Amino acid sequence: MHFFARVFLPFLLFVYIAIETYLRLQHTSLCGEVGCALAGELLRFDHVYLNYFGLAGVFSLIIAGYLSRKIRFFDTLFFIMLYAGIAFEATIIGYQFIANPEPCLFCLSVFSSLLLIALFSQIRHFAVVLATVLFIFLGLNTLTIPKNRSFVTTPGLYLIQSETCSHCKRVKAYFSEHDIAYTPIASKEINARGFLKFVDIGTIPVLIIKEASSMTILKGDRKIIAYFDAQHKAEMVKDATESTPVQSSTLELSSDFLGAGGDAGCALTITETPSCADTNATPIPQHQGNR
Repeated sequence: MHFFARVFLPFLLFVYIAIETYLRLQHTSLCGEVGCALAGELLRFDHVYLNYFGLAGVFSLIIAGYLSRKIRFFDTLFFIMLYAGIAFEATIIGYQFIANPEPCLFCLSVFSSLLLIALFSQIRHFAVVLATVLFIFLGLNTLTIPKNRSFVTTPGLYLIQSETCSHCKRVKAYFSEHDIAYTPIASKEINARGFLKFVDIGTIPVLIIKEASSMTILKGDRKIIAYFDAQHKAEMVKDATESTPVQSSTLELSSDFLGAGGDAGCALTITETPSCADTNATPIPQHQGNR
């Protein structure tokens, strides 16, 4: 049991991480789930380096486990490295559960393998290991960690607002009165606050107008309402132009134009369409990522 728990099981884990590392270098993976791809976005560096770190750690665990059969020092070193690895993986998995819609299956597999090694290596201390993991998860859940997800996903209107803000209430009342559909985003959302801080906006309401190839940001109730008032007036002018007969000049063509005979020909009419009203909004080009 000693050899099985401290050498054989770590060796299987080493092989598993080695296969995943090789596949990563070939731009593929054993883990094809969304959580596995999102997990890499949480790292400060390329995720393959974390695999290298895992290989080095598990290899050291194998050596310490093998030598721990005869030397007391390596017995202590084995459990220090094992419990440190479990704590490290528990922190990563706990963060993924909070920040991502789903965790990385590869990380879960490594974490489960380490727990299995701890169980078979010294079952008496396994309850302490589980308690440590539990408190790591509880500690992470007390933090305000932004979710790794997007709010502005499809074309439309997105209003960053608060239920208690009087300026936000004015905009929402205007939208309700004019039947303007929008998606409300609470200003207390950590992602929304991070976005406002990133673009150096310190007040609400903020309206994001997402189109197919661009994005417009409007700040303040006056600018938001003025933007839609201008659009409404432009539509009224356009409707009036289309419904009112327009006096236009007629170009007289000769009787032999486009053929002989007494046909007077066709009148060519040119009508100018009124230009759209300018707004004080600043369009922000939307760059396409390789998502």
